[in-house]
Amino acid sequence: METYNRLSKFTELKPYCHHAKDDDFMEVTAWYNGEGFDVVIGDKQAFSLTDGQFQALVALVNYKE
Repeated sequence: METYNRLSKFTELKPYCHHAKDDDFMEVTAWYNGEGFDVVIGDKQAFSLTDGQFQALVALVNYKE
């Protein structure tokens, strides 16, 4: 058995999204093994991405024809 700390980053969404309510937030927590992370968006959504899935998402978002 092992105990460890996980790196998390947190921000309120209001400065980034005009649809956000005052208490909306996003938190990203890196996996201990470094191969992905968990994303929580307020109390509405939570999902996990591997590092490769994240790279694919970034590529799609940044793709320009």
